[in-house]
Amino acid sequence: MSLAQTGEAIARQTAPARPRSNPQKRVALLGLASLGLIATIGLAAPLVPESWYTVNPAARGLAPSLAHPMGTDLLGRDLAARTLSALGRSIWVGFFSAAMSALIALAIGLAASLDRRADRLLGGVTELALGLPHFVLLILICYAAGGGTTGVIIAVSLTHWPRLSRVLRHEAQTVLTSDYVMISRALGRSPGWIARRHLVPHLLPQLASGFVLIFPHAILHEAGLSFIGLGIEPHLPSIGMMLAESLRGLMAGKWWIAAGPGLALMLVALCFERLGERLRKAADPRAVDIA
Repeated sequence: MSLAQTGEAIARQTAPARPRSNPQKRVALLGLASLGLIATIGLAAPLVPESWYTVNPAARGLAPSLAHPMGTDLLGRDLAARTLSALGRSIWVGFFSAAMSALIALAIGLAASLDRRADRLLGGVTELALGLPHFVLLILICYAAGGGTTGVIIAVSLTHWPRLSRVLRHEAQTVLTSDYVMISRALGRSPGWIARRHLVPHLLPQLASGFVLIFPHAILHEAGLSFIGLGIEPHLPSIGMMLAESLRGLMAGKWWIAAGPGLALMLVALCFERLGERLRKAADPRAVDIA
């Protein structure tokens, strides 16, 4: 081997390794892109002119075209405009429902971790909530709350906290057995101080991933309640209501009336489901690969 080749070999061995792609950075970029898309749809939906989805008997049941990218329904309303408006409303409903569910789960997880009697009581309530038929409970709460947008938010908020609460409760109990928490107790720190300084910072990653995972379920359950007539008000566009109205069109061979809204709802739900799984694995220190 020549002197030049020897120098090149030494240079390759001593050269710093190329940095591997950071999976957490990929998750952050994916999250920002998804949140940007959702924010754009949510903010743009109220700006859609009402003339875009008004009844037009002369354009009933038109197939997708340049004038109507997703076609029109049986009343001549533009499906693309109605889908955009319905998705924006579903996003806001899902956001508020998921946020309230996450806050309920955090409150229950903290309360259960700081008091043994509360832990036994709230643990039993959580297991009871997990054992009840989910969608039946959604229907009952939504009906009791009067239906509509408010009823959907209340129903989804009160039925989606148990799984996240159990995760946060287990994580909080693990933190409470650590040395620094025992030192804080020995120094006379109050349970509230321990919760603020030690528990909440450790629970935030799990809380964020749980919120993102609840989000698509909230959107889908809002669509399900609207499909059976207990969801969004009838005069407002809703994906569930559009799918219910499309049944007559499907029997007449007008497949696009259901395909566009259904695919849009599925893509938004799958996007956030995937993002939530990545965030959950990134927040779990035992996770090896989040790709």
